[in-house]
Amino acid sequence: MADTNATPMSDADVSTSTDLTSTEPLKGATNDGSGDNVDGAATSKASDAKQLIKDNASKYGTQAADKARTFAEDGKARAGTALDQLAQLLTDAAGQVDDKLGSQYGGYARTAADSVSTFSEQVKAKDVDQLVDDARELVRKSPGVAVGVAAALGFVVARLVQSGIDSNTKA
Repeated sequence: MADTNATPMSDADVSTSTDLTSTEPLKGATNDGSGDNVDGAATSKASDAKQLIKDNASKYGTQAADKARTFAEDGKARAGTALDQLAQLLTDAAGQVDDKLGSQYGGYARTAADSVSTFSEQVKAKDVDQLVDDARELVRKSPGVAVGVAAALGFVVARLVQSGIDSNTKA
């Protein structure tokens, strides 16, 4: 089954001509000089595909923003509840502080409880956009404080995640 009349390639088989003549375009193709030979149907399909991608990206972006807003609203409600509980805890502890350390220190605990309660009411009264604007303003005015708060929150979140991981591995 081998080809018995195969001959080695010679210099005569290789063309060294540099004559580059233009060939005729394929039937039905267009040549606008851009190097693309694409017909109108393919261009239309590509344009439709681009538009579909843009529409879907916009739709998914809107859905993501809505979901983020829902999570932010839930977080705001939980934060308000947690602050109320902290204020109640401080108020309850103020009586014990009065008995053990004196009424002056119990007054500090009550003042702290009132401050936390006031802050809780402020958080509940504002919508998420106002809270984000307030956070941006705080960062602009006091970037050092913002970095410190971010570091503290990062530490707390890391500890919570680590304790969650530890409890899952022990179970």
